[in-house]
Amino acid sequence: MGVKKRIAVITSGGDASGMNAAIRAVARYGIYKGLEIYGFYEGYKGLINNNFIVLDPASVGGIIDRGGTFLYSARSERFKCREGQKEAIGNMKNNGIEGLIVIGGDGSFRGAHELHKQGIKVIGIPATIDNDIPGTDYSIGFDTALNVIIGLISKIRDTAYSHDRIFVIEVMGRNSGIIAINTGLACGADFILIPEKKVDIIGIAESIKKNRASKRHTLVIVAEGAARASEVASSIKLLVGREVRVSVLGHIQRGGSPTALDRKLAAEFGKKSVDLLIEGKSDCMVGIKAMKIITQKFEDIFETVKGIDESLYNLTDILSR
Repeated sequence: MGVKKRIAVITSGGDASGMNAAIRAVARYGIYKGLEIYGFYEGYKGLINNNFIVLDPASVGGIIDRGGTFLYSARSERFKCREGQKEAIGNMKNNGIEGLIVIGGDGSFRGAHELHKQGIKVIGIPATIDNDIPGTDYSIGFDTALNVIIGLISKIRDTAYSHDRIFVIEVMGRNSGIIAINTGLACGADFILIPEKKVDIIGIAESIKKNRASKRHTLVIVAEGAARASEVASSIKLLVGREVRVSVLGHIQRGGSPTALDRKLAAEFGKKSVDLLIEGKSDCMVGIKAMKIITQKFEDIFETVKGIDESLYNLTDILSR
């Protein structure tokens, strides 16, 4: 049996541009389908604290182009234990909530899976700038993050070219090189260091020296999980004998008005997630494959690791020569 009256939506985990657009889509499409929509603040923490707002078309007006999440996000150690989960479930039941849409990443979906096992209907919307969730080509926030990073690196390139400099630029990617590879390819980086590949500083240094006459500047992109940018820069300086500048982009990569792609995904994911709850579906995530909206069971994506695209990594190397 599907939901008939009232559902809730939360944003959980790291913020990603497009989360607000997804909340808007869930709220307005849900209302269109005759549902009441509750938005809980601060993710699972808000479910435990029963901290919510009843969403209407006006409350989600003007947020489609805002980064972050107006429902906020927070970690909740209490929700990791069964006692905290029961408090959250109790609050949902007391409010007459029949289904929950979770906008977030892997950890958020694992929390949703626990609620499903205790009788709550849950659907996930993938939203993470890392784009490391298996079962979907894109997660909300990834495209915006790429465009923010590309804009920043383009500005760094101007300085690097003007002053004949080597720059080491650190981007996010603690366990995955997906951001680094995609931005490196789009920015024309000379070298990309990612967690999935062994770092060869000596090889990079030799290549920089070899190409000194033909390349006025060098851009090295480092995923944070591969190495510390400062250490990479120090090693290159020692081996090449030239000054090396460091730029750690940090959390600026998360912010910004969502791109057209992220807004479109948010709308389609939001609609599909509401439809799934109405149909009585649960314990799955919406996604996109080959430009078609699909669904994936949580247990299937938990058992898989989304790897890098080797062809993109190799293409970056070829084009940098």
